Amino acid sequence: MALIEAIQEALRAKGLDGWLFFDHHRRDPLAYRVLQFQPAQMVTRRWYYLVPAEGEPRKLVHKIEPDVLDGLTGSTTCYSGWRDQRVHLPALLAGCKRVAMQYSPDCAIPYVSNVDAGTVELVRGCGVEVVTSANLIQIFEAVWSEAQYASHKKAGTLVDAIRRSAFVRVSEALRSGTRVTEYEIQQFICDSFKSNGLTYDHGPIVAVNGNASNPHYDPDRNHSSEIRAGDLLLIDLWAKLDQPRAVYYDITWTGYCGQNPPTEMLSVFSAVTGARDAAVACVKSAVAAGAPLAGFQVDDACRGFLRERGLDDHFFHRTGHSIGEEVHGNGANMDNYETHDERLVIPGTCFSVEPGVYLPAFGIRSEVNVYRGPDSAEVTGEIQTELLRLL
Repeated sequence: MALIEAIQEALRAKGLDGWLFFDHHRRDPLAYRVLQFQPAQMVTRRWYYLVPAEGEPRKLVHKIEPDVLDGLTGSTTCYSGWRDQRVHLPALLAGCKRVAMQYSPDCAIPYVSNVDAGTVELVRGCGVEVVTSANLIQIFEAVWSEAQYASHKKAGTLVDAIRRSAFVRVSEALRSGTRVTEYEIQQFICDSFKSNGLTYDHGPIVAVNGNASNPHYDPDRNHSSEIRAGDLLLIDLWAKLDQPRAVYYDITWTGYCGQNPPTEMLSVFSAVTGARDAAVACVKSAVAAGAPLAGFQVDDACRGFLRERGLDDHFFHRTGHSIGEEVHGNGANMDNYETHDERLVIPGTCFSVEPGVYLPAFGIRSEVNVYRGPDSAEVTGEIQTELLRLL
């Protein structure tokens, strides 16, 4: 199905009259990605592109850049001054009562909130209701192809092996009395990614003790702790195949640099993995029953498990994020904490489930990836069930 036809089918299914794309100075990367085009020139003036639920798309562009949307189908109207724009915009929107834009009420979904408030006001001034494109974005940004699913599984096999090797490397250093640091293990992982044909955007996270209570801790050459006997070690690593359209695999595991972890550490690990499993069970049961499931509901299941154990105050981030060509993708997040994500978990999408409990002395997070298929949901890689013993 052609792209425009697919967009129109989605608009009709959601009862919308159109999807209004807008950009100025390339501020909305989602517009270009969904429409699958890049202008062959500068974008210094405002352009509008309306895909109606029925009929031919329409363009409104500035006379200085009349060819900016030439890569897209549809009729073209040019404007010059701001008064001229205000004359032509209502005509562009003629026949539309409700249109989607990259807008999110109260900025509830920051990932799609790319259109400025003034432009939304301008469109509303034409007598048109503006609704969020968040669920439309999911369809065209977050749904994987079969090839992308296969790339995720292959990346997962490689990343899981590298994760195992990293923990083994720590164990060998501890047993031999060789000094080893967070940064050294991080660089070992990075080198392993490259030698296995994987790419990544930053990281990974290698953190001991209190450093593991910083979810975005990033050791470097000058700021890195030594890994010693008796330490809690957390490794969070993510990568994808170094090829076009590949998607990420993203996991977190933890280990204890000894044989007998403290009781509190074991208790927290049990609570965190229990919360993870509660979230996964929530997804699997909803999908099996054919019931609609929103991202916030998965977060509720996970966070509720920790709340019952008095640990929810130490879990201060969302349960999970969408995974795609970017490690933080543009599908539904498992979130009722940082945001209230009402987007549905739709077939063909993948997301992380990664609860954590962060105490002053140590932090534990357990992360898996969940793929939501047409009739079932699966954890796509290995699942940690016991705190690793590294000595």
